[in-house]
Amino acid sequence: MTRRVPPVMLPGAALLFILAGLFLRLQPDLSGWSRSVWMAGLVLTGAPVVWRTLRGLLRGRAAADIVATLAIAAAIPLGEPLAGLVVVLMQTGGEALERFAEGRASAAVRELEAAAPHEAHRLLAGGAVEDISADEVAIDDLLLVRPGEMVPCDAVVTSGASHVDVSRLTGEPVPVSAGPGTRLPSGSVNGESPLTLRVEALASQSLYARIVELVRSAQASKAPLQRLADRYAIWFTPLTLAVCVVAYLVSSDPVRVLAVLVVATPCPLILATPVAIIGGLNRAARQQIVIRNGGALEQLGGATVAMFDKTGTLTVGRPALARVVPVAPFTEAELLALAGAVEHGSGHLLARSVVDGALARGVGLPAATDIREAPGEGVEGRVGGRLVIVGAMEFVRRRAPGSVATLVGADSDRAALRAYVAVDGSAAGFLEFADAIRPEAALLLRRLRGLGITRMALLSGDRRQNVEALGAELGFTETHADLLPDEKVALIKSAMASGQTVVMVGDGTNDAPALSTATVGIALASHGGGISAEAADIVILADDLGRVADAVETSRWTMRIARQSIWAGLGMSGAAMLVAAAGYIPPIAGAVLQEVIDIAVILNALRAAAPAPVLPPQPMV
Repeated sequence: MTRRVPPVMLPGAALLFILAGLFLRLQPDLSGWSRSVWMAGLVLTGAPVVWRTLRGLLRGRAAADIVATLAIAAAIPLGEPLAGLVVVLMQTGGEALERFAEGRASAAVRELEAAAPHEAHRLLAGGAVEDISADEVAIDDLLLVRPGEMVPCDAVVTSGASHVDVSRLTGEPVPVSAGPGTRLPSGSVNGESPLTLRVEALASQSLYARIVELVRSAQASKAPLQRLADRYAIWFTPLTLAVCVVAYLVSSDPVRVLAVLVVATPCPLILATPVAIIGGLNRAARQQIVIRNGGALEQLGGATVAMFDKTGTLTVGRPALARVVPVAPFTEAELLALAGAVEHGSGHLLARSVVDGALARGVGLPAATDIREAPGEGVEGRVGGRLVIVGAMEFVRRRAPGSVATLVGADSDRAALRAYVAVDGSAAGFLEFADAIRPEAALLLRRLRGLGITRMALLSGDRRQNVEALGAELGFTETHADLLPDEKVALIKSAMASGQTVVMVGDGTNDAPALSTATVGIALASHGGGISAEAADIVILADDLGRVADAVETSRWTMRIARQSIWAGLGMSGAAMLVAAAGYIPPIAGAVLQEVIDIAVILNALRAAAPAPVLPPQPMV
């Protein structure tokens, strides 16, 4: 097994040999040993570089390393070990910086697997319960899912009634009502009452397992990013070799060829991008944007398509009371007070929204008695002697027949989420809830359009009416509703197959496969879980959707600085190469000159950490 050398070991060793040789050179009695130390260091540290380049060539990867490798190899027989060591130092030092800038060890798949249901309660004949591994569950087994537990397999409810949280899978925050006949996917979390389920799919074939596999396959299939340095090396390396050939034909002096190789060693290529990227990463971090790898920073600036999850990304991620619609003689305040009184003790998400909405509107809540809650359906109780019923349409209709007839149809074309209210058997009105749009969402889309991202798609597991309404309000070019995680992945792959650079922005576990698949995945950590953050290339820590546009601007500024540094460095190296070919620069002087060029490149690349102006779209060249 080949052991990977730590990225800092080779440049550290090269620097140590250089300093040791210089120390010996300054000692009159030991100065003769300096060349031996430098030569030993060149062989030990240069051999891995030469071998790696040869192996890359055998695999068809010609990159910026070729010129440096030739300089290192030529320095040995030509007796110029110090020049060769300096080349090793700059070559391996730049690679260490690049590894640091681009390093990432994502734990997305491990977190998904750890969060998966591992245990199931199988019901046996006679009512006994057997605890088994989720992998042992068979189709048609009857399972007991207690309150707060995760559904281990795709199954259908046979008995019981409860609310079930499916936000991990759909992203929608409102728990769904579950009763006999309701199909529940694996990974959903049971609410307040136990449920009996009949298994319809094995754990390994259920929806949650498919999400894990989608993330795993997406991360495995992402094409490696071609380094910016390699793209420029495609033409710079042949040019350098041509100058070397001409210099040798004119002078027949191999030392002159070595001098050309030393000054032409593409350290500007090696250093400019990682130094600029580190500056860009630091600048982004100050904006509470964590960019996990340099490849994501490089690709983000060339984005042509932006795709967004809806709930928790473009919206706040929780339903809020939006409208109070009373029926005469009730007023809005009276209706809200009565509903809030009976909902006050409920743990349901919508019940909390009713209470919060009443308090926000300055409506006091009277005391309620005889409260009875039907899990997944509604609640009833007495307020001042009057029977108040609040809940889903069917729940209210069963307890107060005909009470909701006057409310149905008035807004029948709306897809809003509602709770109906009846008082003493008569309709009192309804409460309407909405997941509010984040205030910065519209500005974000305008900024992205200004940055040249003109195709923007809304991908959601929510109902079509809700998705299309939000898409129209914010100005999306396309909307897709009722999507499962694998369907989001398919849409992203389709866009990428047409040559588009796709950015996906999401926040929930259900977005993890899409975030892993996209060219660049951006997760909102303030609303989402750790799984989506681990699956993404970029994580927004601030509760501000506008940081997505900030990240794009940072990417463009960083890569502009990197390209400027590369062109300036290559220009200076090219001029030095011609002077060396004419015989005016020996190898040692060339190595020193190359160091001066490198310092200039580094100083310019560090400008990437400075505040960035808004830049037009940049081509990925």
